[in-house]
Amino acid sequence: MSDLLLELFSEEIPARMQAQAAADLKKLVTDALVERGLLYEAATALATPRRLTLHVVGLPTSQPDQREEKKGPRVGAPEAALAGFLKSSGLASLDDARIDTDKKGGQFYVAVIEKKGAPTLDVLADILPAIIKNFPWPKAMRWGAGSSEPNPLRWVRPLHAIVATFGPETEEPDIVPFEVGGVKAGNVTYGHRFMAPGAIKVRRFDDYVTKLYDAKVVLDPARRRDIILHDCKDLAFAQGLELVEDEGLLHEVAGLVEWPVVLMGAFDASFLDIPAEVIRATIRANQKCFVLRDPATGGLANKFLLVSNVVATDGGKAIAAGNGRVVRARLSDALYFWKTDQAPLPDFADQGKPLDQRLAKLRALNIVFHAKLGTQGARIVRIIEAARELAPKVGADPAKAARAAELAKADLVTEVVGEFPETQGLMGRRYAELQGEDAEVAAAIEEHYKPQGPTDRIPNAPVSVAVALADKLDTLVGFWGIDEKPTGSKDPFALRRAALGVIRIILENGLRLRLINDAFLLPFIFANSDIAKAKVQPAFDHLAAAQGALGRADENLDQAWQQYSKRIQHPISREELLAKTDQLSDLLAFLADRLKVYLRDRGARHDLLDAVFALGEDDLVLIVRRIEALDAFLKTEDGASLLAGYKRAANILKAEEKKDGAGAFEAAPNASLLTDAEEKALFAAMETATAEADSALKAENFEAAMQALSTLRAPTDAFFDKVTVNAENPEIRKNRLSLLAQLRRAIHLVADFSKIGG
Repeated sequence: MSDLLLELFSEEIPARMQAQAAADLKKLVTDALVERGLLYEAATALATPRRLTLHVVGLPTSQPDQREEKKGPRVGAPEAALAGFLKSSGLASLDDARIDTDKKGGQFYVAVIEKKGAPTLDVLADILPAIIKNFPWPKAMRWGAGSSEPNPLRWVRPLHAIVATFGPETEEPDIVPFEVGGVKAGNVTYGHRFMAPGAIKVRRFDDYVTKLYDAKVVLDPARRRDIILHDCKDLAFAQGLELVEDEGLLHEVAGLVEWPVVLMGAFDASFLDIPAEVIRATIRANQKCFVLRDPATGGLANKFLLVSNVVATDGGKAIAAGNGRVVRARLSDALYFWKTDQAPLPDFADQGKPLDQRLAKLRALNIVFHAKLGTQGARIVRIIEAARELAPKVGADPAKAARAAELAKADLVTEVVGEFPETQGLMGRRYAELQGEDAEVAAAIEEHYKPQGPTDRIPNAPVSVAVALADKLDTLVGFWGIDEKPTGSKDPFALRRAALGVIRIILENGLRLRLINDAFLLPFIFANSDIAKAKVQPAFDHLAAAQGALGRADENLDQAWQQYSKRIQHPISREELLAKTDQLSDLLAFLADRLKVYLRDRGARHDLLDAVFALGEDDLVLIVRRIEALDAFLKTEDGASLLAGYKRAANILKAEEKKDGAGAFEAAPNASLLTDAEEKALFAAMETATAEADSALKAENFEAAMQALSTLRAPTDAFFDKVTVNAENPEIRKNRLSLLAQLRRAIHLVADFSKIGG
């Protein structure tokens, strides 16, 4: 078995592209090898700023030989058919073909085509140029003399050298013979740009890695990250400080250097008056440096860590000093922004406190949120109404929730957020605290953006919860209303994240919200916005859709209808209200899909999710509790047996309903037609179990409801053992099928068992 070493050596590859490029190179090459019958044992792809490297282990020296039998025309067929057969099969004459006999005694020609496998070296020489020429860089460039050719090589940065060797460990490897863009494959690479720029002759992967290390290149990005993190912690500890770890920055910096050297820089302590988050954002974004924490104060220290790509003769003093000068200049700008944001705005000085003035500026500028959804100012009004309505449902003060919603987007027009967008929300909280806002209001301004992802924490303070839900619900309803829904992997408005945020906030805070009347269909969604009048009728249509889809009681629909009419002063008849069904039902289905993904990630069975969702429940907390109770019940002997009995009853009903028509057995069974003791016992047990289960469900005691249904196990088993369902007497047959239909309805009180596997 032989190994392949491939290195593509170029100018600096952007750090953000390296990991994906390494993965793409591995996939493209290994897929091409497998497609040609060349199986391998293992493959590893690595990247530095100047090279992509692939190592494929355990390749055979040649493709396997192939043998194919091609059936031809019958013996005695026309000359044209025989000639075509000889041409397509590559045979010189019919004497080279075999004659076989079919089952009917007819004879036909068979061509046995044997193809010897090509040497792997030749296969590599064929596939590698095409992969390199068509490499899927997000952005690529043309350069040099060949850039004006009809089909020039496009690469992320100028490609300087290619290493491509192939051979067994015990022999001198061969160079894969190919050329791309004027660069010929060989066995020569180059070390560190500054500390060891000379040519290096390599044979295979092991000596390649060793020689690169000797030439000041750490090939493995994971090892570079470990070196950086370890040295940062050691250097911080030596100064009595702590490293503020940053996984994203660590990956980025490791992609900027081939030989990481950690140095410490400093800035004036007076800059520590700037919020720590702004300091960190400044140093991180502009200089790719790590900040340090003083354990004595808990705040940031006026020192930072940078990662150099060279071992300087002066120990890095000049490099650290240069970075310090740039950091100080950046922090001077940040300090100016920070102070400016706290000062009055000349054109809006009469609008109240500084953050209120910024809000007035945002409204005056008519900043567009989305062309079809109006301005940010109009959206703020909707979110205020949303938060005010949601507040009592989540235990928050409505006035505080409305105030937090009012100021939540004001920091978008501050200088600091304009320079560092990642600080939005956080700076709003800081400015709110400075102008004396209530602590809950200030916290909600920051936390209403959360969670930003599946690992981010959720808000749990009531005011923060109200504003976070209002913001996310407005986003979901708005974009669904203009038919801007996620498609495939594309989700430009992060609607999946917003839906997951709603789910996590509700579930992890244990909030008892009904998605229909408590969330999506609150009057705030379309009230008081610039586009309200055009949206009034769709809002009512969506309400009707959701009510119809999930089977909510008419009084809930009427109540919501009256609330809408009163709020927007646009009376609509109930007939108009019930006229259409469309977008909101689709939105609820989307949220249900997100909930399924969320629960599946936590180990819930997909069939149990479907079984509970089929009931049309829209209280997420109850859905989860019902799924948990159902899962526990089905793991018991009674649960498994009842499921088996249900499946048997459902299968019988399905078969008989094809004959008699759907719904033929939905009428209640006639007790006077029950003749056998076992069917009488099942009928009596169902009446008792149904009543107990229904009572338990109303009390939200799902365990008790399952336990009540478990009493049906024994009479169900006895019924199927002793009773003939399809009796000769048609009345008795129909009555017994009605009894099974009643059993099906009873079990459907807790879940749709037809969707459960097993």
